[in-house]
Amino acid sequence: MEKYDITGMACAACSARIEKKISGLKGVDYCAVNLLANSMTVDGTASEEQIVSAVKSIGYGASLASRIETPKRDDTYKAESRKILRRLAVSLSFLAVLMYFSMGGMIGLPQPGVLTGGVIQAVLALCVIIVNRRYFISGTKGLIHFSPNMDTLIAIGSGAAFLYSTYILITSLATGEKAGDFYFESAAMAITLVTLGKFLEARSKGKTTNAVNALIDLTPKTANVIRDGEEICIPAAELAEGDIFAIRSGESIPTDGEILKGNGSIDESALTGESVPADKAEGEKVFAGTIIKAGYFECRATRTAENTTLSKIIRLVEDASSGKAPISKTADKVAAVFVPCVMIIALITFIIWLAIGASFADALTRGICVLVISCPCALGLATPVAVTAGSGTGAKLGILFKTAAAIEETGRAQIAVLDKTGTVTEGKPSVTDIIPVENESENDLLSDAFALEKMSEHPISRAIIDCCIEREIETKEIDGFTVEPGKGLKGRLNGAPLRAGNSSYISEIASIPDELISRANAFASQGKTVIWVSKEAKLLGMIAVSDTVKRDSAEAIDRLKAMGLKTVLLTGDKKETAAAVAEATGIDTVISEVLPDDKESRISAMRKEGKVVMIGDGINDAPALASADVGMAIGAGTDIAIDSADAVLMNSSLNDAATAVKLGKAVLKIIKQNLFWAFLYNSICIPLAAGVFIPFTGWELSPAIGAAAMSLSSFFVVTNALRLNRFKAFE
Repeated sequence: MEKYDITGMACAACSARIEKKISGLKGVDYCAVNLLANSMTVDGTASEEQIVSAVKSIGYGASLASRIETPKRDDTYKAESRKILRRLAVSLSFLAVLMYFSMGGMIGLPQPGVLTGGVIQAVLALCVIIVNRRYFISGTKGLIHFSPNMDTLIAIGSGAAFLYSTYILITSLATGEKAGDFYFESAAMAITLVTLGKFLEARSKGKTTNAVNALIDLTPKTANVIRDGEEICIPAAELAEGDIFAIRSGESIPTDGEILKGNGSIDESALTGESVPADKAEGEKVFAGTIIKAGYFECRATRTAENTTLSKIIRLVEDASSGKAPISKTADKVAAVFVPCVMIIALITFIIWLAIGASFADALTRGICVLVISCPCALGLATPVAVTAGSGTGAKLGILFKTAAAIEETGRAQIAVLDKTGTVTEGKPSVTDIIPVENESENDLLSDAFALEKMSEHPISRAIIDCCIEREIETKEIDGFTVEPGKGLKGRLNGAPLRAGNSSYISEIASIPDELISRANAFASQGKTVIWVSKEAKLLGMIAVSDTVKRDSAEAIDRLKAMGLKTVLLTGDKKETAAAVAEATGIDTVISEVLPDDKESRISAMRKEGKVVMIGDGINDAPALASADVGMAIGAGTDIAIDSADAVLMNSSLNDAATAVKLGKAVLKIIKQNLFWAFLYNSICIPLAAGVFIPFTGWELSPAIGAAAMSLSSFFVVTNALRLNRFKAFE
């Protein structure tokens, strides 16, 4: 999939025209044009030359976008804002003088003769047109290539007012007759107000990308590389895999790497959202853009600058912003025919008013007002500004949506399907209960168990070992260590037989009291595994081990259910364990003992009931993640799961899944509000501009007011989307 920069787009009609043209090319499987980002994403076998040529053939410019050192999008908007501001300042200066000559007489200001004043007005209006000639150039190109756009509407509307006024002026000068009304100020004011709207829009657009720009700002520009025993400062972009670089307190890590020497703490909040700095030591990983809070490290680069975790995050957010949400399809269809329809409506308006006896000037004014009040931009911006702001906000919270469709589908979620191990639970066993027999202490029981378990690599052994290390239990040496498959472990401690394993294995040499068997059965019903320990013929006690539920899982489930989602636990684990986890967290439905292939079919069946979000982390979750409406991968999970998912939860917290759904709903709400406004605005304002309400209410508009309304419509849509920058995750 390739991304292209597009130039010359004025409104949604432009993006729809380009999208239609490129989608029709042989070898193009997918095409999405983003009006907000002035970009196009294309997938297929069509060559770059074919695509660029096709875009140019309909009057626009295209070039392959660079994936490396892409300029921040708000820098582009700032540059655009400065250009528009200069045009606006000059236009307002000419317009102020023009208004003096056209309106000053009404309030008693001294005026030249009518014809002299008309000539001055014509010159001033022409100056405003020349300053804003881009509308006329773009609009004319659109007509020539049979793809009229918003600039076409502006050019025709303003141009018609100017040409009609010029005709009146020339006729009056030639005949010496009294001049009729001039509309030079309407022509100039319409263009100026449109330019004001474009300025406000460009400023607001830049704010929708604040989150992405903040991530780009994290990217270090230089790196201290150690070569031949000396530190050399080089551009971070020149770092190669295997290079050794040094970083000190207060410095930003230039690329992903592995610590070879040193220790200290690193602020990784920009990537993980975790406010507490992470302690790091030799052998651990570090990530580009994170900051050393204390300490000194020498690290080996494991990735180049364009392939770091930070770079991938930036690309994911930008790709999501550049894509199209399914909800935009209706707006796209309308936008494709919007401008031609408006031009036809304007012509019909002009003809009808002439037919019912209105003057040529009044009929022309109505037609011009229809042209300048209609706003295809609001339609085109309704979805992308919300998606861009939403995906950027998600990135700040450690939630990465890969596509615009993923954001929308998350907002529509009705069923949340969760894997157990590593998603709802920690993903690794830990000791939950230590029950020694009478006259034995917990530490004595752990000490003897430690002697055996430290010799094994089994996950349950690892849990007991970790518990003993945490408690600082003294280790003991044993002889004759043996693994009894399916039973347990045995050895000799100071000559005495020592065993650890299941109840049947221990009961071969030691008696187990009924009371402890009852407790063991209770643990089993909770999904815990019980390890019995004996020495010689005496039972020492039992240790219960379980994959513990994450601290925030129950809270996350409650939040998902509060938003109206049905929660389902889908796991390959045994029924008792799955039921215990569901009971502990409040999950609605349990589907257990499911094979990986069966997970996919279960997801497909649930999709018939509603939109499904699947949350998982393992290789066995990949098919299910891919088959769900939205697949969410826990960030600490496998690369395969992350690649199969539509969204990635960087913080590995189930609470982030609830936040993602909440954010998706907020984005969807903004999109619906924007589309409603865009359709409502045009549905009301176009008839109003055409004079439909005059016979009933007397309401009518001038072209200048129409132009102001059009400009503010686009500004409203962008500003509404900016509310997503204030989105708050669950506290």
